[in-house]
Amino acid sequence: MSQSKAANTSKASSTKAKSKPAAAKKKADELVTVRVIEAPVQQAAPVAHLTAAEKARTAQALALAADLERAIREGKESVGLAPEAVQAMLAALCKIYSAHTEAGERYDAFSQTTPVTPTDVMVTASGLLKAANLAVFELGMWQSWTGR
Repeated sequence: MSQSKAANTSKASSTKAKSKPAAAKKKADELVTVRVIEAPVQQAAPVAHLTAAEKARTAQALALAADLERAIREGKESVGLAPEAVQAMLAALCKIYSAHTEAGERYDAFSQTTPVTPTDVMVTASGLLKAANLAVFELGMWQSWTGR
């Protein structure tokens, strides 16, 4: 009798083993297909009327950015800018972007025509937070309080 009980137990366990894949397959068939919808990219809002000096400054900034991008594409990662020049430009651009945002001009920090890698963003964001003596936690709290 113990042999038949053992045989029944092994039969039952082999039946369970066979039924698990079928059950898993059934559950997989019941899964709902999720469609991913990309978030809309915010376009730069039309800038208020720029003076001639502001238009000239914009043209200079675009020319400098194009020159730097060209040097990077050619493999000149450091592009020969002194650290104080990078610091001055980062500080000025942070202030300008912040002022635009505060004025209600909502646009992405980067355009689609000049892609930036996630590593570039992380390294720069870390440097900005460190320079301002801020922690990532503080950034997260500020984002949740302001909705930005």
